[in-house]
Amino acid sequence: MIRDNYLNIKTLVKNRKIFRLFKVVAKHGGVLRFVGGAVRDALKGIEGSDIDFATDLSPDELVEACNEEGLKTVAIGIKFGTVGVIIDDKLLEVTSLRKDIKTDGRHAEVEFTDNWEEDASRRDLTINAVYADEKGNVFDYYNGIEDLEKGRVRFIGSADKRVKEDFLRILRFFRFYSMYGSGEPDKKALTACCANSESLKKLPMERIREELLKLLLTPKAVQTLKIMQENNILSYVLPDGKYFDNLDFLKKLFNGRLLESKALLYLFILYQPNLSLAESLASRLKFSKKEKQKFINWTTVNVELKDLTNKTYVKHLMYEYGKEFCLEELLISAAKKQELLPDFWNIYEQITNIVPPVFPIRGKDLLEFGLENSQIGKMLKILEKKWVDSDFLLTKEELLQPQFSKVSGE
Repeated sequence: MIRDNYLNIKTLVKNRKIFRLFKVVAKHGGVLRFVGGAVRDALKGIEGSDIDFATDLSPDELVEACNEEGLKTVAIGIKFGTVGVIIDDKLLEVTSLRKDIKTDGRHAEVEFTDNWEEDASRRDLTINAVYADEKGNVFDYYNGIEDLEKGRVRFIGSADKRVKEDFLRILRFFRFYSMYGSGEPDKKALTACCANSESLKKLPMERIREELLKLLLTPKAVQTLKIMQENNILSYVLPDGKYFDNLDFLKKLFNGRLLESKALLYLFILYQPNLSLAESLASRLKFSKKEKQKFINWTTVNVELKDLTNKTYVKHLMYEYGKEFCLEELLISAAKKQELLPDFWNIYEQITNIVPPVFPIRGKDLLEFGLENSQIGKMLKILEKKWVDSDFLLTKEELLQPQFSKVSGE
């Protein structure tokens, strides 16, 4: 259960000022440990997870201890036992040990405890219930380390009970399976997820969207989504995806490249929706206005892969929809056809380096020629069309000269 000096703490902590918090908690009779994703990923040799902490002090005791030692605290989740502590301008989340009193599949009523194993027992997966102290000692109550080493992703105790406590754990199971699992999914976990999948309808769609987009970013997303679809996991909340091969092509195309909007792009390629389906998905998944418009634009604007090698065409597209859209269209076009143009990433880089055209005339320029405010909007549209039709080549003076008796600025 306890593995002494098992973890090189330097792989977990980059800012040693964090250790001040351990001293503060210890001085006030408590214990502080790292917990969850950061410990799991450090054991796996992965960086990137946010660091979370657990303590056997109650929230009130923790706040009092920090105040006495000059550490600022923020009440970010006192009801659920989480206190934010500011160290070196960074917010650290510290949660008091808890046990569940009542659960309904969406929310849990909790009670604070000082029992570490009891706190671990209420977590979802064995690999997420591993703690570590500031010396690198690891506390593993449910063989999470062994499961992590062997690629086993399984629930703590009864899989069905864990899922019924929070139905979002269905999606979390598949996300972590895609990240850390090997071989077939755990049978008990899969059975519990299938038996309770209809209850996903009870969850706020925002929570489903967040987990789904995270899942799409995982290494084995295509394989995992196929398993989910074969078992009707998402059928109660979303239609089946059809384009797994295209999604697989796109994920391999990225090959570790960090590009913006990747998860949303993956979702689009999985469905390749028409306008009606795009609007439906955006509505169901509670997209923001920006996300919805992006999805609609991807659907309604038809761009050929070869057109994106034409700088003039790209400038027109960029002026109307922005640079990011042009880059996304390059990726979408490649994924739909599952083929790459020669020097694909060079083309991507060329589009990246194009300076978006900026219309050189503003309303104040027209005011100088005596136009009334009511006339300016109409004249701006006339001049803008003329400028766009010239492939953005006409200068400010060349646009104004035919319209007015003198060139602006003379």
